Amino acid sequence: MTTESGNSDSGRVGRGRRAKTFLSPSHKYEIYLQLVRGETTIAQAATTARVDRSTILRIRTVGKEAVMAALAASKPGAGKSTRDLELEAAQAEVARLSEACKELAVKLVLVEGKGGPSSW
Repeated sequence: MTTESGNSDSGRVGRGRRAKTFLSPSHKYEIYLQLVRGETTIAQAATTARVDRSTILRIRTVGKEAVMAALAASKPGAGKSTRDLELEAAQAEVARLSEACKELAVKLVLVEGKGGPSSW
């Protein structure tokens, strides 16, 4: 098969451009870790992954930004999980409803005059 430029198609599309290579998130993460550890260079990682060096640069930049954002959002100490927050919200709702029921019971006794010692 030949491309527009007349060359045989060996992984290239159009005028000498490479076919798009999609990297999985786990593969991108491995590349990022190798770069951070200094196990590979940008050029070596690009060659191994069969992508352009700009792709590797982008992986490094996005990874660094994500790490910085996660570190900025983290707070020291034991944080509350989402489940704990939901439990607290449910307990607060139970307490509120219990108080409402008590108030209604008192009103019922006052309005109807029932439940007093004379009705026993």
